[in-house]
Amino acid sequence: MTVPNGDGAARCAVVGAGAWGTALADLLARNGRDTVLWAREEDVVDSVNARHENARFLAGHALAPGLCATHDMRAAVADRELVIFAPPSHVLRTVASQCADAVAPNATLAVASKGVERESLQLMTDVVAECVPRRPVVAISGPSFASEVASRQPTAIVAASDDAAAAHFTQRTLSSAEFRVYTHDDVIGVELGGALKNVMALATGILEGLGLGFNSRAALITRGLAEMTRLGVALGAQPATFAGLAGLGDLVLTCTGLLSRNRSLGEEIGRGKSLDEALFGRETVAEGVLNTVSARALAQRVEVEMPIVNAVHCILFEGTPVDRAVSDLMSRALRAEQDA
Repeated sequence: MTVPNGDGAARCAVVGAGAWGTALADLLARNGRDTVLWAREEDVVDSVNARHENARFLAGHALAPGLCATHDMRAAVADRELVIFAPPSHVLRTVASQCADAVAPNATLAVASKGVERESLQLMTDVVAECVPRRPVVAISGPSFASEVASRQPTAIVAASDDAAAAHFTQRTLSSAEFRVYTHDDVIGVELGGALKNVMALATGILEGLGLGFNSRAALITRGLAEMTRLGVALGAQPATFAGLAGLGDLVLTCTGLLSRNRSLGEEIGRGKSLDEALFGRETVAEGVLNTVSARALAQRVEVEMPIVNAVHCILFEGTPVDRAVSDLMSRALRAEQDA
Protein backbone atom coordinates (compact mmCIF):
# COMPACT_ATOMS: atom_id res chain seq x y z
CA MET A 1 0.00 0.00 0.00
CA THR A 2 1.27 3.48 -0.85
CA VAL A 3 1.66 5.73 2.15
CA PRO A 4 1.85 9.55 1.83
CA ASN A 5 5.34 10.91 2.22
CA GLY A 6 4.58 13.01 5.29
CA ASP A 7 5.97 16.19 3.78
CA GLY A 8 3.86 19.32 3.58
CA ALA A 9 0.48 19.89 5.21
CA ALA A 10 -0.85 16.36 5.56
CA ARG A 11 -4.57 16.21 6.32
CA CYS A 12 -5.10 14.64 9.74
CA ALA A 13 -7.93 13.65 12.06
CA VAL A 14 -7.88 12.74 15.72
CA VAL A 15 -10.83 10.67 16.93
CA GLY A 16 -11.31 11.21 20.65
CA ALA A 17 -10.95 14.55 22.44
CA GLY A 18 -9.80 13.53 25.88
CA ALA A 19 -6.60 15.11 27.16
CA TRP A 20 -4.29 12.88 25.07
CA GLY A 21 -6.28 13.13 21.86
CA THR A 22 -6.51 16.91 22.24
CA ALA A 23 -2.78 17.23 22.87
CA LEU A 24 -2.01 15.18 19.74
CA ALA A 25 -4.42 17.21 17.63
CA ASP A 26 -2.86 20.44 18.90
CA LEU A 27 0.60 19.10 18.10
CA LEU A 28 -0.43 18.21 14.55
CA ALA A 29 -2.02 21.62 13.99
CA ARG A 30 1.07 23.40 15.29
CA ASN A 31 3.12 21.28 12.90
CA GLY A 32 1.18 22.86 10.05
CA ARG A 33 -1.12 19.89 9.46
CA ASP A 34 -4.74 20.48 8.48
CA THR A 35 -6.26 18.79 11.54
CA VAL A 36 -9.79 18.01 12.71
CA LEU A 37 -10.57 16.79 16.23
CA TRP A 38 -13.68 14.68 16.81
CA ALA A 39 -15.34 14.98 20.20
CA ARG A 40 -18.40 13.15 21.49
CA GLU A 41 -19.19 16.03 23.86
CA GLU A 42 -20.81 19.11 22.35
CA ASP A 43 -19.31 21.39 25.00
CA VAL A 44 -15.82 20.23 24.01
CA VAL A 45 -16.50 21.03 20.35
CA ASP A 46 -17.78 24.47 21.30
CA SER A 47 -14.85 25.14 23.63
CA VAL A 48 -12.20 24.16 21.06
CA ASN A 49 -13.79 26.12 18.23
CA ALA A 50 -14.81 29.24 20.14
CA ARG A 51 -12.06 29.59 22.76
CA HIS A 52 -9.23 27.40 21.40
CA GLU A 53 -9.21 25.41 24.61
CA ASN A 54 -10.55 22.03 25.73
CA ALA A 55 -11.90 23.38 29.00
CA ARG A 56 -13.29 19.99 30.01
CA PHE A 57 -10.29 17.69 29.54
CA LEU A 58 -7.22 19.91 29.03
CA ALA A 59 -8.07 23.15 30.78
CA GLY A 60 -5.58 25.98 30.83
CA HIS A 61 -3.80 25.07 27.60
CA ALA A 62 -4.23 27.34 24.59
CA LEU A 63 -4.71 25.24 21.45
CA ALA A 64 -3.49 26.03 17.95
CA PRO A 65 -5.83 28.57 16.33
CA GLY A 66 -6.07 26.43 13.19
CA LEU A 67 -7.35 23.36 15.06
CA CYS A 68 -11.06 22.77 14.56
CA ALA A 69 -13.37 20.32 16.31
CA THR A 70 -16.52 18.57 15.17
CA HIS A 71 -19.24 16.33 16.53
CA ASP A 72 -19.53 14.59 13.14
CA MET A 73 -17.14 11.65 13.25
CA ARG A 74 -17.59 10.58 9.65
CA ALA A 75 -16.90 14.08 8.37
CA ALA A 76 -13.83 14.29 10.61
CA VAL A 77 -12.12 11.24 9.10
CA ALA A 78 -13.18 11.69 5.47
CA ASP A 79 -10.29 12.32 3.05
CA ARG A 80 -7.68 12.33 5.82
CA GLU A 81 -4.21 10.89 5.24
CA LEU A 82 -3.56 10.19 8.93
CA VAL A 83 -6.35 9.18 11.31
CA ILE A 84 -5.38 8.86 14.97
CA PHE A 85 -7.75 6.95 17.25
CA ALA A 86 -7.53 8.15 20.87
CA PRO A 87 -10.74 7.18 22.72
CA PRO A 88 -10.70 5.15 25.96
CA SER A 89 -9.79 1.54 25.23
CA HIS A 90 -13.18 0.11 26.17
CA VAL A 91 -14.99 2.13 23.46
CA LEU A 92 -12.37 1.91 20.72
CA ARG A 93 -14.15 -0.86 18.82
CA THR A 94 -17.45 1.02 18.82
CA VAL A 95 -15.84 4.28 17.71
CA ALA A 96 -13.73 2.71 14.96
CA SER A 97 -16.70 0.75 13.62
CA GLN A 98 -18.89 3.85 13.44
CA CYS A 99 -16.54 5.68 11.09
CA ALA A 100 -14.92 2.76 9.25
CA ASP A 101 -16.56 3.23 5.85
CA ALA A 102 -15.78 6.97 5.85
CA VAL A 103 -12.01 6.47 6.24
CA ALA A 104 -10.08 7.06 3.02
CA PRO A 105 -8.71 3.88 1.36
CA ASN A 106 -5.16 5.26 1.44
CA ALA A 107 -5.26 6.51 5.05
CA THR A 108 -2.71 5.51 7.64
CA LEU A 109 -4.33 4.65 10.97
CA ALA A 110 -2.55 5.37 14.24
CA VAL A 111 -3.79 4.16 17.62
CA ALA A 112 -3.05 6.23 20.72
CA SER A 113 -5.45 4.29 23.00
CA LYS A 114 -3.61 2.07 25.47
CA GLY A 115 -5.06 -1.22 26.61
CA VAL A 116 -6.10 -4.78 25.92
CA GLU A 117 -9.73 -5.26 24.94
CA ARG A 118 -11.50 -7.00 27.79
CA GLU A 119 -13.78 -9.27 25.76
CA SER A 120 -11.43 -10.41 22.99
CA LEU A 121 -8.06 -9.79 24.71
CA GLN A 122 -6.95 -8.11 21.47
CA LEU A 123 -4.43 -5.29 21.33
CA MET A 124 -5.73 -1.89 20.29
CA THR A 125 -4.12 -2.02 16.83
CA ASP A 126 -5.76 -5.39 16.22
CA VAL A 127 -9.15 -3.93 17.12
CA VAL A 128 -8.70 -1.04 14.66
CA ALA A 129 -7.34 -3.32 11.92
CA GLU A 130 -10.40 -5.54 12.30
CA CYS A 131 -12.84 -2.62 12.24
CA VAL A 132 -11.11 -0.62 9.49
CA PRO A 133 -9.38 -3.24 7.34
CA ARG A 134 -6.90 -2.90 4.48
CA ARG A 135 -5.09 0.14 5.90
CA PRO A 136 -1.71 0.17 7.67
CA VAL A 137 -2.00 0.54 11.45
CA VAL A 138 0.55 2.14 13.78
CA ALA A 139 0.70 2.00 17.59
CA ILE A 140 1.67 5.25 19.35
CA SER A 141 3.02 4.83 22.87
CA GLY A 142 5.62 6.12 25.28
CA PRO A 143 6.10 8.37 28.33
CA SER A 144 3.86 11.32 27.61
CA PHE A 145 1.57 13.24 29.95
CA ALA A 146 -0.89 15.14 27.77
CA SER A 147 -0.57 18.42 29.66
CA GLU A 148 3.21 18.44 29.21
CA VAL A 149 2.88 17.74 25.48
CA ALA A 150 0.37 20.59 25.24
CA SER A 151 2.89 22.80 27.08
CA ARG A 152 5.44 21.80 24.43
CA GLN A 153 7.84 20.25 26.90
CA PRO A 154 10.40 17.87 25.31
CA THR A 155 8.84 14.43 24.90
CA ALA A 156 9.83 11.22 23.12
CA ILE A 157 7.50 8.40 22.08
CA VAL A 158 7.44 5.39 19.73
CA ALA A 159 5.45 4.70 16.55
CA ALA A 160 5.36 0.93 15.99
CA SER A 161 4.03 -0.93 12.97
CA ASP A 162 4.58 -3.99 10.83
CA ASP A 163 4.44 -1.53 7.92
CA ALA A 164 7.70 0.44 7.99
CA ALA A 165 6.43 3.11 5.57
CA ALA A 166 3.39 3.77 7.77
CA ALA A 167 5.55 4.03 10.89
CA HIS A 168 7.87 6.52 9.19
CA PHE A 169 4.95 8.57 7.86
CA THR A 170 3.49 8.80 11.37
CA GLN A 171 6.93 9.69 12.72
CA ARG A 172 7.42 12.54 10.27
CA THR A 173 3.90 13.87 10.65
CA LEU A 174 4.00 14.04 14.47
CA SER A 175 7.60 15.02 15.07
CA SER A 176 8.46 18.59 16.04
CA ALA A 177 11.22 20.47 17.82
CA GLU A 178 9.72 19.39 21.17
CA PHE A 179 8.15 16.05 20.23
CA ARG A 180 10.51 13.30 19.06
CA VAL A 181 9.09 10.09 17.57
CA TYR A 182 11.11 6.91 17.15
CA THR A 183 9.95 4.05 14.91
CA HIS A 184 9.74 0.41 15.98
CA ASP A 185 8.63 -2.89 14.47
CA ASP A 186 7.61 -4.62 17.72
CA VAL A 187 3.92 -3.75 17.88
CA ILE A 188 3.13 -6.34 20.56
CA GLY A 189 5.85 -5.12 22.90
CA VAL A 190 5.07 -1.45 22.41
CA GLU A 191 1.35 -1.95 22.98
CA LEU A 192 1.71 -4.24 25.99
CA GLY A 193 4.12 -1.79 27.59
CA GLY A 194 1.55 0.97 27.26
CA ALA A 195 -1.27 -1.16 28.66
CA LEU A 196 0.46 -2.97 31.51
CA LYS A 197 2.26 0.05 32.96
CA ASN A 198 -1.14 1.37 34.05
CA VAL A 199 -1.67 -1.69 36.24
CA MET A 200 1.77 -1.22 37.78
CA ALA A 201 0.98 2.46 38.40
CA LEU A 202 -2.12 1.44 40.31
CA ALA A 203 0.01 -0.92 42.39
CA THR A 204 2.59 1.80 43.05
CA GLY A 205 -0.11 4.19 44.16
CA ILE A 206 -1.56 1.57 46.50
CA LEU A 207 1.83 1.17 48.17
CA GLU A 208 2.19 4.92 48.57
CA GLY A 209 -1.32 5.16 49.97
CA LEU A 210 -0.27 2.60 52.57
CA GLY A 211 2.57 4.90 53.56
CA LEU A 212 5.36 2.69 52.22
CA GLY A 213 8.55 4.30 50.97
CA PHE A 214 11.06 4.39 48.15
CA ASN A 215 12.39 0.87 48.71
CA SER A 216 8.95 -0.60 48.13
CA ARG A 217 8.33 1.57 45.08
CA ALA A 218 11.65 0.66 43.48
CA ALA A 219 11.04 -3.05 44.07
CA LEU A 220 7.56 -2.91 42.63
CA ILE A 221 8.58 -0.99 39.49
CA THR A 222 11.46 -3.36 38.84
CA ARG A 223 9.48 -6.54 39.41
CA GLY A 224 6.57 -5.05 37.49
CA LEU A 225 8.84 -4.59 34.50
CA ALA A 226 9.86 -8.24 34.82
CA GLU A 227 6.20 -9.28 34.70
CA MET A 228 5.49 -7.09 31.70
CA THR A 229 8.48 -8.52 29.84
CA ARG A 230 7.56 -12.09 30.72
CA LEU A 231 4.05 -11.74 29.32
CA GLY A 232 5.28 -9.85 26.26
CA VAL A 233 7.85 -12.49 25.34
CA ALA A 234 5.23 -15.23 25.73
CA LEU A 235 3.08 -13.36 23.21
CA GLY A 236 5.89 -12.82 20.72
CA ALA A 237 7.34 -9.44 21.75
CA GLN A 238 11.03 -8.59 21.76
CA PRO A 239 12.48 -8.47 25.31
CA ALA A 240 14.51 -5.33 24.52
CA THR A 241 11.33 -3.36 23.77
CA PHE A 242 10.50 -3.31 27.48
CA ALA A 243 13.78 -1.54 28.23
CA GLY A 244 12.79 1.29 25.87
CA LEU A 245 10.45 4.26 25.83
CA ALA A 246 7.22 2.26 25.57
CA GLY A 247 8.33 -0.07 28.37
CA LEU A 248 10.58 1.24 31.10
CA GLY A 249 10.14 4.87 30.05
CA ASP A 250 6.36 4.85 30.28
CA LEU A 251 6.43 2.64 33.38
CA VAL A 252 8.66 5.02 35.35
CA LEU A 253 6.65 8.07 34.29
CA THR A 254 3.28 6.58 35.19
CA CYS A 255 4.44 5.05 38.48
CA THR A 256 6.19 8.18 39.75
CA GLY A 257 4.59 11.18 38.02
CA LEU A 258 2.20 13.32 40.02
CA LEU A 259 0.00 13.71 36.91
CA SER A 260 -0.68 9.95 36.68
CA ARG A 261 -4.39 9.19 37.03
CA ASN A 262 -3.70 5.53 37.74
CA ARG A 263 -1.15 6.26 40.45
CA SER A 264 -3.47 8.74 42.17
CA LEU A 265 -6.37 6.29 42.05
CA GLY A 266 -4.14 3.64 43.62
CA GLU A 267 -3.18 6.03 46.40
CA GLU A 268 -6.83 6.51 47.36
CA ILE A 269 -7.36 2.75 47.44
CA GLY A 270 -4.21 2.33 49.53
CA ARG A 271 -5.65 4.81 52.03
CA GLY A 272 -8.71 2.63 52.49
CA LYS A 273 -11.25 3.59 49.84
CA SER A 274 -13.08 0.94 47.84
CA LEU A 275 -12.74 0.99 44.08
CA ASP A 276 -16.21 2.50 43.70
CA GLU A 277 -15.44 5.20 46.25
CA ALA A 278 -12.14 6.05 44.58
CA LEU A 279 -13.74 6.24 41.13
CA PHE A 280 -16.67 8.39 42.27
CA GLY A 281 -16.66 11.81 40.65
CA ARG A 282 -13.81 11.06 38.23
CA GLU A 283 -14.67 12.05 34.68
CA THR A 284 -11.49 10.75 33.09
CA VAL A 285 -10.77 7.04 32.71
CA ALA A 286 -8.10 5.30 34.78
CA GLU A 287 -7.20 2.64 32.22
CA GLY A 288 -5.38 0.53 34.81
CA VAL A 289 -8.68 -0.68 36.27
CA LEU A 290 -9.85 -2.11 32.94
CA ASN A 291 -6.39 -3.39 32.05
CA THR A 292 -6.05 -5.26 35.33
CA VAL A 293 -8.87 -7.56 34.25
CA SER A 294 -7.53 -7.94 30.71
CA ALA A 295 -3.92 -8.49 31.80
CA ARG A 296 -4.88 -11.18 34.28
CA ALA A 297 -7.01 -12.99 31.71
CA LEU A 298 -4.27 -12.72 29.09
CA ALA A 299 -1.66 -14.08 31.52
CA GLN A 300 -3.91 -16.99 32.41
CA ARG A 301 -4.48 -17.76 28.73
CA VAL A 302 -0.75 -18.12 28.02
CA GLU A 303 0.08 -19.51 31.49
CA VAL A 304 2.40 -16.70 32.55
CA GLU A 305 2.87 -15.86 36.21
CA MET A 306 2.05 -12.22 37.07
CA PRO A 307 1.87 -11.91 40.87
CA ILE A 308 1.62 -8.09 40.96
CA VAL A 309 -1.24 -8.08 38.45
CA ASN A 310 -2.95 -10.82 40.47
CA ALA A 311 -2.52 -8.82 43.69
CA VAL A 312 -4.05 -5.69 42.13
CA HIS A 313 -6.96 -7.78 40.81
CA CYS A 314 -7.55 -9.23 44.29
CA ILE A 315 -7.58 -5.76 45.85
CA LEU A 316 -9.84 -4.15 43.24
CA PHE A 317 -12.32 -6.93 42.56
CA GLU A 318 -12.05 -9.67 45.19
CA GLY A 319 -12.10 -7.72 48.43
CA THR A 320 -8.59 -8.63 49.56
CA PRO A 321 -7.31 -6.11 52.12
CA VAL A 322 -4.39 -4.08 50.81
CA ASP A 323 -1.98 -5.03 53.59
CA ARG A 324 -2.82 -8.71 53.10
CA ALA A 325 -2.08 -8.48 49.37
CA VAL A 326 1.31 -6.90 50.07
CA SER A 327 2.10 -9.57 52.66
CA ASP A 328 1.19 -12.30 50.18
CA LEU A 329 3.56 -10.81 47.60
CA MET A 330 6.43 -10.63 50.08
CA SER A 331 5.89 -14.20 51.34
CA ARG A 332 6.02 -15.88 47.93
CA ALA A 333 8.55 -18.69 47.55
CA LEU A 334 12.14 -17.47 47.24
CA ARG A 335 13.68 -17.67 43.79
CA ALA A 336 16.46 -16.34 41.56
CA GLU A 337 15.82 -12.86 40.14
CA GLN A 338 16.46 -13.94 36.57
CA ASP A 339 14.00 -16.86 36.68
CA ALA A 340 11.39 -16.76 33.94
